Amino acid sequence: MAFALRPYGPRDFAALYRLDQACFPTGIAYSKATLRYFLQIPGAQCVVAEDAGKILGFILAEQNDALAHIITLDVTDSARRQGLGSALLRQIEADLVLGGARTILLETATNNDSAIAFWKKHGYRIEAVLKRYYSGKLDAYAMRKILSGPITQARAIKET
Repeated sequence: MAFALRPYGPRDFAALYRLDQACFPTGIAYSKATLRYFLQIPGAQCVVAEDAGKILGFILAEQNDALAHIITLDVTDSARRQGLGSALLRQIEADLVLGGARTILLETATNNDSAIAFWKKHGYRIEAVLKRYYSGKLDAYAMRKILSGPITQARAIKET
């Protein structure tokens, strides 16, 4: 599958909102106001995947010094299981490491087996169960990944 990764631009908002609504059920999908809020908070980073001007996916994260949080990862049905989500994740992780992040947190529904498998495949580990996290009804897993960045890699070389 051919696609290009690029930073989010304000003209992308409507397409990102539609994609989020398509990817998640009511109660998990973001309202326009909430998605707009997350895109505008200090430390927000969003990477978009597109092909021929059509947005196929995006990942949205926020960073506060060494701690980052993945807010959402959305991929169109037609582009799933083709490496697009992994490419988006690799790009945002690289961007976060460059910004000084050392840990990434995220939440995912406990009944979303494919998402749980995806995150585990990429090194995220379940830390806790968040009871009634989504809409006061559905539990979520809190997941964490410790990033290896330039500082960690330099330390590892020095210690060997």
